[in-house]
Amino acid sequence: MKIFGELFQSADWKQEKHVPVIEGPDSVKKGEFTHFSVMVGKEISHPNTTEHHINWMEVYFLPDGGKYPFQLARFEYIVHGESPEGANQGPAFTAPHSCFSVRLDKPGILYATSSCNIHGLWKSEKEVTVTG
Repeated sequence: MKIFGELFQSADWKQEKHVPVIEGPDSVKKGEFTHFSVMVGKEISHPNTTEHHINWMEVYFLPDGGKYPFQLARFEYIVHGESPEGANQGPAFTAPHSCFSVRLDKPGILYATSSCNIHGLWKSEKEVTVTG
């Protein structure tokens, strides 16, 4: 039996369309809110269809020396063109691209996870330092 963490796949987001990408500064000022974004399909577009889509993304922060990570955000992408007329004929499609703001008082690592309805769980990380 696999450990839960072993179920997550990772790769270079420039060559793999399923990897969540965390964008934002590498260094933030202590006590100030900073804006970040997370997306799937930055370099290679991920399909956004009824049959193949990203269900959700989550973002966690593990402070240096911390025992466990803190969940910062969860984004769900609910609509993918579903319609009574058939797949991909609906009036709305959501895209796996979201923004969040966070105040960090310690350096650490941001982790992003995502779920593709066909290709499973994916992860990436970004180290963030804190100044001041």
